Amino acid sequence: MKPAAAMAASLDSVDLVAHEAETAHAKATPVKSAPPPRHDGGGKPLPTVRAPAKAEKFAPGDHVVYPTHGVGKVERIAVEEIAGHKLELIHITFEENRMTLRVPVAKARSAGLRKLATRKLFDEALAMLKGRARIKRTMWSRRAQEYEAKINSGDPLAVAEVVRDLRRNAGQPDQSFSERQIFEAALDRLAAELAALDKTDKPTALAKLFAILEITDTRPPG
Repeated sequence: MKPAAAMAASLDSVDLVAHEAETAHAKATPVKSAPPPRHDGGGKPLPTVRAPAKAEKFAPGDHVVYPTHGVGKVERIAVEEIAGHKLELIHITFEENRMTLRVPVAKARSAGLRKLATRKLFDEALAMLKGRARIKRTMWSRRAQEYEAKINSGDPLAVAEVVRDLRRNAGQPDQSFSERQIFEAALDRLAAELAALDKTDKPTALAKLFAILEITDTRPPG
């Protein structure tokens, strides 16, 4: 999957917690919630992480979405002392990566942490998969950067756009390795959230997505 996720998978938590403890009010996420706007070659801004409209309350057992890591599960919320400061931390586990992420409750919103999308919003994302691909006439390197940003935005609609735009070559000989990687990363993000919403497993969710896309799953087993 994505290099960023692979690197994070080896960590028990993120360094941002230590920074939060040292300053008592430092940034609590490896993804800036409001980075300086970036623009593509056409002058249009690239997608950024969008914080929820209002703060959400999380509880143990909740399935949540963290922008750069996808769907995880809240294991517990507890007050811990770090570097002499007491912080209320949300412990989120990502089973596939065997990773635990700790996010201070006070910074959850700015970090982009959110609950699962509503069924209405996700249905919009699924409907988008049936639309016509919109491919920009720009270099692949620039388009790949935009696709990566959309996947890491945590927005199911943005992720669905990536799947829609790259599905035309899915499983075809002319599909590049990087294109296939990005396509599968976006598809994996959608499948994980769909599985959580449907209370099923990822293979079932993937089968549903491939049926909507009307393509065959050509990925190697495992």
